[in-house]
Amino acid sequence: MKKKGFGIIGLGMISEFHAKAIEHIDGARLIAGFDPVPGKAGAFAQKHGCMGYENLADFLNNPEIDIVTIATPSGLHLDGAVASAKAGKHVIVEKPLEVTPERCKVIIDACKKNKVKLTGVFPSRYHDASRIVKKAIESGRFGKIAFADAQIKWCRSQEYYDSGAWRGTWKMDGGGCLMNQGIHAIDLLQWFMGPVKEVSAFIGTVGHKRIEVEDTAAVALKFANGAVGTIEGTTCAYPGFFKRIEIMGTEGTAVMEEENIVKWEFSNETDEDERIRAEYGNATLTGGGAPDPSAIGFHGHQRLFESFINAVDTDSEPDITGESASRAVEIICAAYKSARLGKKCSLPLERK
Repeated sequence: MKKKGFGIIGLGMISEFHAKAIEHIDGARLIAGFDPVPGKAGAFAQKHGCMGYENLADFLNNPEIDIVTIATPSGLHLDGAVASAKAGKHVIVEKPLEVTPERCKVIIDACKKNKVKLTGVFPSRYHDASRIVKKAIESGRFGKIAFADAQIKWCRSQEYYDSGAWRGTWKMDGGGCLMNQGIHAIDLLQWFMGPVKEVSAFIGTVGHKRIEVEDTAAVALKFANGAVGTIEGTTCAYPGFFKRIEIMGTEGTAVMEEENIVKWEFSNETDEDERIRAEYGNATLTGGGAPDPSAIGFHGHQRLFESFINAVDTDSEPDITGESASRAVEIICAAYKSARLGKKCSLPLERK
């Protein structure tokens, strides 16, 4: 079968992880990168042995590009995704899908109208540890789950926020420690637990200057399945720690720190449990993005891209649909609404 041709829109830091993932997939090839900033496309093309474009129409007119990945600032995801869909390209959008549920829906509708496939980039769902926890939940090993939480206690310097005019803005970043840094953990939490019914939140900017958005947040959750939980987020926690997910039920507890499973105990032990504790107790090979946004691996992206190629080839639904990719955005926007109004907020959010 012919290799799928990829193009990347937006050639900042995260595009390098997209490029590495594509280059490691047997059934894919990197055709081109696009960025309107003079010189960026040329430098990217020279580094990766592909074509470089500074004109979006010319990029999208390249017939060798089958799939476009969107790696622009968050508030520009809609523009690149909709243009790609209209050009008949399948679309992979870096997290968040967009910065509001309404803008997410525009992308989803455009892809459906133009009969192209869409997925959002949540590579943590593809980590082995995440799949193990998900399987245990689905098989009922936790009994009745009572509590589930996500902790994202990372560190970002003032220089990080000052390095780009879009960083730390509502329009382009969509939010702070929840929308930008915390969204991977929040997505995992809702993927594990199912729909969130109510949210109550406090947010603040306590450790950084010259940003509009929060760098610290505490969120209480009520899930549709009856469990409760919390989200703790900050970019003020020096030196930065792995994102942490805790699932606690009447018959078992699991705690993940990035790709590590640091707690795995059940009232009814199986032969596999000891192997899981031994094999995944120290499985993380990167910094997890906690102290440095570039300190991540590309293997999660690679698995996600491979799965998406299979969905295109077999004309099947992607593992992560546009609707699924937008759920974390809705939870985060509900937290922002709750903090703004000073009261709990119900989901789903009312559409404007």
